[in-house]
Amino acid sequence: MDVTSLMRKAASIYSERTAVVHADRELTYAQAWDRAVRLANGLIAMGLQPGDRIAVLEDNCIESSDIFQGAAIAGLVRVPLYARDSGEAHVHMAGHTGCRAIIASEKYRQAAQDAAQALAQVEHVLIRDEGYDGWLAAQSDEDPMIPVDEDDLYAIRHTGGTTGKPKGVAYAHKAWISACRDWFYIFPQVNPGDACLHVGPISHGSGYQYLPVLLAGGCNVMVDHFEVEETMRILEERRIAFVLLVPQMLAAITRHPDSKSKDFSSLKCILTGTGPIQDATIMASRDLFGDILYQGYGQTELLVIAFMGPQQWFATPEGSSPLRACGMLFPFTDVQIWDEDNNPLPLDSEGEIVARGDSRMTGFWNNEEATAERIVNGWMKTGDIGRIDRNGYLYLLDRADDKIISGGYNIFPSELENVIANHPDVLEVAVFGVPHEKWGETPLALCVLREGASVTEAQISEMIADELGSYKKPGKVEFRTEPLARSAVGKIQRKKLRAPYWEGHERRISGA
Repeated sequence: MDVTSLMRKAASIYSERTAVVHADRELTYAQAWDRAVRLANGLIAMGLQPGDRIAVLEDNCIESSDIFQGAAIAGLVRVPLYARDSGEAHVHMAGHTGCRAIIASEKYRQAAQDAAQALAQVEHVLIRDEGYDGWLAAQSDEDPMIPVDEDDLYAIRHTGGTTGKPKGVAYAHKAWISACRDWFYIFPQVNPGDACLHVGPISHGSGYQYLPVLLAGGCNVMVDHFEVEETMRILEERRIAFVLLVPQMLAAITRHPDSKSKDFSSLKCILTGTGPIQDATIMASRDLFGDILYQGYGQTELLVIAFMGPQQWFATPEGSSPLRACGMLFPFTDVQIWDEDNNPLPLDSEGEIVARGDSRMTGFWNNEEATAERIVNGWMKTGDIGRIDRNGYLYLLDRADDKIISGGYNIFPSELENVIANHPDVLEVAVFGVPHEKWGETPLALCVLREGASVTEAQISEMIADELGSYKKPGKVEFRTEPLARSAVGKIQRKKLRAPYWEGHERRISGA
């Protein structure tokens, strides 16, 4: 199977249903497919060939549907650029993937033109300004029927790594279909007419929900930014059934004074994840929305590794702590815990999470060395430290290269962050290792506090000692009010925050 033929089938079956919405604009499946075919023919007329890469720079909008379908119809490989990234990152992503064209919204005209000017291989820049619809209407409406094989490349997404240049993660049509199908495996069924709200950009995690909803006759509702009152209004008025809300969004909604007066009864599934979530936020969300909360763990390189719905998340099985887990082992993905020599470890051991499954990337684009480092004997090394318990719950402890060794003990920052994030005065937290004269390294907890907070360093340390043991409590706690540094895809940049504390040290590790 390939993405294009599946979308073509959906366009035929659900032609009169609403396919995509943004603000006051709506397209039926027939209208969306017609626009996508015209865009595909316009790109082909430029001389672009099947397999060519095209960079896309946009927020969520009606035109997102044009390129999402149009690139596939033309046999082109979509390379999303990230609006929050720097111009240097745009040049890198479009450059190393050899993009021959850049398509951008009017808002990003200058960024697209700057990137094109820096890249000799970019032959075309298509800006979706006031003349775009006229240009689109002038293109042929005849489906070009470009042959597509399931092993042909469909998209190249980039990792949001905190160090080095982003790597291009190449997905074939078959792998993308598997990723989207796996994403929805434990969700409630998507029925024709069900609406899915995309608050986050479809160039990121929300994009994996776009195709399953489209293929089932649902409606993809696009929002170009998150605003709590507007989001609640759309959830209610558009009768949204599916939505991805990161913990910060859930917290904002549950704390809003008007949230309890809204009608959210149409919701079937709220997916959350991407970072620590306070127990209070989880329980407040359950009280507000009911048992419709789902959490998943995966990576751009292999989408679904662990997942859990409300029956697993709020269960109380002996020997497990579901509120601390990132999910249960996914039935169609093999998952193991490896030691430093790539040997499998028994249950309840701490080590690197490795996985293999149909939703795995083809490899890093034009980077065989990096691919060989991450894919070993068919297994993808996540770079994450975790543990699997006897009930199949997976616990994410940390990134392997963020491990702190203090006095001979291994300490994983995420484990501490998950505890500290539950304090009501803490808005954000990052934990990382800093030099210590006696222990070599010690954890430092950098906390962003809400206005009027009264929490003390001693209270934070006591929380860690009570839940994780005294040897894991931070050697130092610092408070601030400004937000922590984050990457373009919203990940806290521990290494950037840690760097000033290691100035004057030859290495950023230290022994006792």
